[in-house]
Amino acid sequence: MKKLYLTEENKKNVLDELIKRSPNHYGDFEAKVAEIVNNVRENGDAAIFEYTKNFDKFDLNKDNILVTKEEIEEAYNSMDPVYIKVMEEAYANIVKFHEKQVRNSFFTTDENGSILGQRITPIDKVGVYVPGGKAAYPSSTLMNIGPAKCAGCKNIYMITPPNSEGKVNPGTLAAAKIAGVDTIYKVGGAQAIAAFAFGTESVPKVDKIVGPGNIFVALAKKAVYGYVSIDSVAGPSEILVLADETAKPEYVARDLLSQAEHDEMASCILVTTSEELANKVEELVEKYVAVAKRKSILEKSVENFGFILIAKDMDSAFDAVNDIASEHLEIITKNPWADMTKVRNAGAIFLGEYSSEPLGDYFAGPNHVLPTNGTSRFFSPLSVDDFIKKSSVICYSEEGLRKIHEKIEIFAENEGLEAHANSIRERFGKNTL
Repeated sequence: MKKLYLTEENKKNVLDELIKRSPNHYGDFEAKVAEIVNNVRENGDAAIFEYTKNFDKFDLNKDNILVTKEEIEEAYNSMDPVYIKVMEEAYANIVKFHEKQVRNSFFTTDENGSILGQRITPIDKVGVYVPGGKAAYPSSTLMNIGPAKCAGCKNIYMITPPNSEGKVNPGTLAAAKIAGVDTIYKVGGAQAIAAFAFGTESVPKVDKIVGPGNIFVALAKKAVYGYVSIDSVAGPSEILVLADETAKPEYVARDLLSQAEHDEMASCILVTTSEELANKVEELVEKYVAVAKRKSILEKSVENFGFILIAKDMDSAFDAVNDIASEHLEIITKNPWADMTKVRNAGAIFLGEYSSEPLGDYFAGPNHVLPTNGTSRFFSPLSVDDFIKKSSVICYSEEGLRKIHEKIEIFAENEGLEAHANSIRERFGKNTL
């Protein structure tokens, strides 16, 4: 890890390094993604069958594109029952948390009988993308489906790549069964996103696409945004630990590596006011990486995107925390609850030494689909709100409109929109033609 004293210049350099991980900085792939998206849009099934043959080495066709109920049952029954029980309990926690986010429609009336309100309805068709291979995470399947179910979405479809034998990751299928989704398509990559965005002969067009994926998936979601809604264009995972002299260095080092092991582009950052803690964490990270199962990944992520920033005081530490705006923020200090009040930008905040980041990844209940690459300055975790639509409702009585119609006409006239004014005047016999 790079150990630096926290200065404005060093902070800027760290931010510059982190932003290189953003999908917005991978323009070399955009042309290829655009080609795939356009091909699927124009040629439908033929295109996704061809890409699956080329990329996944499986001969996909209209008869085998859907995961069968038998395949789902086989996958579910093949899993360790203890693991199944853990997933079921985790999903119950996810649902319990997200049910609290459900909003209700509302209406207000005044003495004239006029009614204003907001009607909330679930998105009709949701497509959940789930990666395959070594990046298959059943936990993400639960996290993406849970809030959609809580929102009341009636049509939730999954899409995920098959292996060369046409099989889908069994953990993914078991998680889908637990979450109550049984319409699953065997397509991966940018072509899967395009299939959901535009529809093919076999894959339905959806209204919103959610779920993580590699750079091709991220750029494909970016390319189809506007034709459909998306959750976000996610970048590599990241963690920032804010710690003072009371933090146990072993906890800090382990927590930093919990995110660094995701992939070579993952980021782990310690911001601390204790030089002693910084030195101990640096030593422990090196020690733990040397014997880790994912050593090759950890070495690259820690070397390229691992930072220890030593702050002169907590004020400058919080400035760095808010400027970096990390996906995951752990606060391991004397008074974590008080310190949390100084945080403006973070995807998820973990307080105290027993709230390690993997708690949020798997079991606590709040969503682990979080804004990355500093976007927590303006984005939020995946929630029920991502799966609803809000419609304004306006119902004025004649008496209510009569009291204000001239004000509307003045507004319209000053904007040069005569027909707007005339539509109001007509109700009161003021138009001459």
